[in-house]
Amino acid sequence: MVNAILFAILIVILAVPFFIKFVEDNIEYFLFVMGILAVTVSGTMSWELVSHILKNHLLYLITAAVFISGFLFELFKGKIKKAVKSALNHISLKIFVFVLIVVLGLTSSIITAIVASLVLVEIIHTLPIRHKDKIVITVIACFSIGLGAALTPVGEPLSTLVISTLKADFFYLLRTIGIYIIPSIIVMGILGAFYVNKSTNDLSIKKDEEYFEEEEKEIRKIENFHYVLIRSIKIFIFLLALELLSAGFKPLVDNYIMHMNVRLLYWVNMISAVLDNATLAAAEISPAMDPEHIRAILMGLLISGGMLIPGNIPNIISAGKLEIKSREWAKIGIPLSMITLIVCYFIVFI
Repeated sequence: MVNAILFAILIVILAVPFFIKFVEDNIEYFLFVMGILAVTVSGTMSWELVSHILKNHLLYLITAAVFISGFLFELFKGKIKKAVKSALNHISLKIFVFVLIVVLGLTSSIITAIVASLVLVEIIHTLPIRHKDKIVITVIACFSIGLGAALTPVGEPLSTLVISTLKADFFYLLRTIGIYIIPSIIVMGILGAFYVNKSTNDLSIKKDEEYFEEEEKEIRKIENFHYVLIRSIKIFIFLLALELLSAGFKPLVDNYIMHMNVRLLYWVNMISAVLDNATLAAAEISPAMDPEHIRAILMGLLISGGMLIPGNIPNIISAGKLEIKSREWAKIGIPLSMITLIVCYFIVFI
């Protein structure tokens, strides 16, 4: 009965934001309520869980990074915009986007996914393209960052946890999944460049500079203390919600998912689009596994993380700062992730 209710909650989480605009506009609070419901139904709610969540330094680190970056952008936005314009005077926009996506993807494992996504957002803000095109580039870039951050234990919680569980060396993940991730990052860069080239094919940037400035005024709120604070609080609630959801759905993971055949598990791991992939990796990966199984599990988790906003840290930060809605993200993220999953499945298993 408990498992059936948890399945129902999972379906509600996946479906409701796409059909009810109020929920989509307040996705953080919705997920937080669903998280409380999940831990209550599963019986995992306890003071120990609350204490464990509140002691998670990553929650405060991400929130502080978003909060501080909001003000730093205001201080240096003129210089950032000037630097981007200077770069675009020497190279085309499509090459700039390619370099941005690839460099952030490859370096995210060193500078961390948090820093890479913050840099991405501030640069995206200054690009002379329409907001709808910025969304597409952001989703593709976050996909790249989410993949690249897993190459070392420094990049993101999932990679840190996997290395700790396996008691492996610093470059284990680079050796194990780098052969899939690095080419994927380059492909994401090409895809972003191709999209920008197509979307601006008949557009004169200089001619439409005033248009872009007006559009930017419409979509970007004034970065005052109140707005930055509220946005940071919402991201903190979002992260709390993911912690609660991961704890609440742990019985499902333990009873069903972790015992599956690795080929089936590869596809079932699409639930990492709404659940913390580090938690899933902790439940699924064991030192007794051979490298092929570990590789398949990790690739399924990492690729699926790009589907929806809750999928990984770069998605949450970027969507929060650029005010990207669930449907806007899913429209790009789901087909991009599904195509990548299919291609990767054939490469890994066939």
